[in-house]
Amino acid sequence: MNVQKTTNKDKIGFQKLIAAFGVILFIGKIVAWKLTNSDAVFSDAMESIVNIISAFMGLYSLYLAAKPKDEDHPYGHGKVEFVTSGIEGALIAIAGVIIIYEGINSLIIGKVLNKLDWGIFIVAATAIINYLLGYISIKKGKNENSLVLISSGKHLQSDTITTFGVVISLIIVYLTKIYWLDSVVALVFGAYIIFVGYKIVRKSLSGIMDEQDPDLLNQIIKVLEENRRTEWIDVHNMKIQQFGASLHIDAHITLPWYYSLREAHNEMEKVIILLARNTKRSVEFNFHMDDCKPISCPVCQIKDCPAREKEFIKRVEWTPENVTSVEKHTTE
Repeated sequence: MNVQKTTNKDKIGFQKLIAAFGVILFIGKIVAWKLTNSDAVFSDAMESIVNIISAFMGLYSLYLAAKPKDEDHPYGHGKVEFVTSGIEGALIAIAGVIIIYEGINSLIIGKVLNKLDWGIFIVAATAIINYLLGYISIKKGKNENSLVLISSGKHLQSDTITTFGVVISLIIVYLTKIYWLDSVVALVFGAYIIFVGYKIVRKSLSGIMDEQDPDLLNQIIKVLEENRRTEWIDVHNMKIQQFGASLHIDAHITLPWYYSLREAHNEMEKVIILLARNTKRSVEFNFHMDDCKPISCPVCQIKDCPAREKEFIKRVEWTPENVTSVEKHTTE
């Protein structure tokens, strides 16, 4: 069963806006560099090239992720978001290396800066726009579970931090005429965005490798535990995969062996509907129905069960450990 929750239309439209602003802000930083002759401003402008490339890559990935399933991609195209996000993270780290290189080069060679007042005004304006755009992108990405928009937003905000660093260095140099401070600030923030890029790459790789998301698993198990019915003897062997903004949940549910196929299917659908209503993402479910065995009797809460072979002992709380286990739940 597949339950759709979101559309990619708004995400694609917003990513187009990010790409357009990326081009405009890059032009602004190039103008500031030409006016000031500052290597820090030049490095910041080079990072904006990464913003532009990343924005268009993100736009392409959202377009591809929105395509329906086909014979070659039975699970859809959502994984592409992890790939493009990983490339974006790598580009962020490379931009950090470029900034560090330029900073070291400026310390060695030395430079005299010009028209710093104009440079401060232009670069500060780009920083404010970048931050606001990044904040909106992250918020929208979290609401719509889009790794691309979240990564784009973090990239924009990391760019904002380095840009503010450039602004601060320009102000200090403007007031003190100590030109090497400009390069030192660039080195510090270059190292910072390398770290940001690493974190984005790490998150992307975890998605590609289907690494378990503990927070997501706990959220789903909490919903099941708080709304469980006595007929649901246990849920086990659960696996969760993420495909961009969509989820694929596999699980086994143990039901009374004497249920008819219709009764068992109705109970399974109740579980699916419960999870779908409490998940903000598009979800595809693949549930397998298991019949209960005598080992299930001690944890089965069905009163007056006509097929009970052993006495009920205790209610087993559902946890990440037993819900993901391949074995049925027991008291042992």
